[in-house]
Amino acid sequence: MTSADILSPRLPSPLEELADDRFARHGVRLLLKRDDLIHPELIGNKWRKLVPNIEAADGRPVLTFGGAYSNHLRATATAGRLLGFPTVGVVRGEELAARPLNPSLARCAADGMRLHFVDRSTYRRKTEPGVPAALARAAGAEDAYVVPEGGSNAAAVRGCRALGEELRGRADVVAIACGTGGTLAGLAAGLGTGQRALGVPVLRGGFLEGETERLQTEAFGGRRGEWSLDGRFHFGGYARTTPELQDFARDFEDRHGMAVERLYVAKLLYGLVELAAEGAWGRGTRVAAVITG
Repeated sequence: MTSADILSPRLPSPLEELADDRFARHGVRLLLKRDDLIHPELIGNKWRKLVPNIEAADGRPVLTFGGAYSNHLRATATAGRLLGFPTVGVVRGEELAARPLNPSLARCAADGMRLHFVDRSTYRRKTEPGVPAALARAAGAEDAYVVPEGGSNAAAVRGCRALGEELRGRADVVAIACGTGGTLAGLAAGLGTGQRALGVPVLRGGFLEGETERLQTEAFGGRRGEWSLDGRFHFGGYARTTPELQDFARDFEDRHGMAVERLYVAKLLYGLVELAAEGAWGRGTRVAAVITG
């Protein structure tokens, strides 16, 4: 029995059409790909990216990386608890070791993750040759299977290809909020002819074009599918919001009776409303927003 069988995911995730006059007035149909409903604890792209890596680990401890509020660390710790394998989290910020754990890291620890705090200079070098192995040794996890920050590697990208395959023929544009580019890389590869993927980065820096292409090359041997990025809607960067974004998210919740996660989903939906107002799509275009939760 595979990890996916044990976790009993809801796949394919539901695709729902949403009536919203901000799209309808431009003749655009808005669809929501509800990846947040895949699993009650391992939701959205976290499930799609983690499961292939868990199976590749084959029972070994899984070591991965993240900041103090990393959703990826929490998802990895949750998977370890559900499936019974050890997890180690390398956390950015050596100074955090002497402080009480914030709610996110406390949840990781409660799920059995062993936390190893490192200074920020070392953390920035985590992708350099030899550094992950050295960090694993320092954390007492020499035999661990190492998953990069955000969970984006070739295995994760190949796992996310199924997201695009589930949407073949059902939308013209598929949009997703992006952190590390892995989900976009897989999604775009899975879409069919005539479909295109749109990534909305939640971080500043303009690095995702090259990173997404690198991940596709690592997973598939080269660039795959039609995809692009619109970097205007990060609202200051990762884990940052503004009063405007908060107001937008609350309004969306009031209009449609669904919770809107602020750090990724709100930025995506805000960007799509703006693009519709700009006339980015012709009448009759079906735009699917991936709700990662």
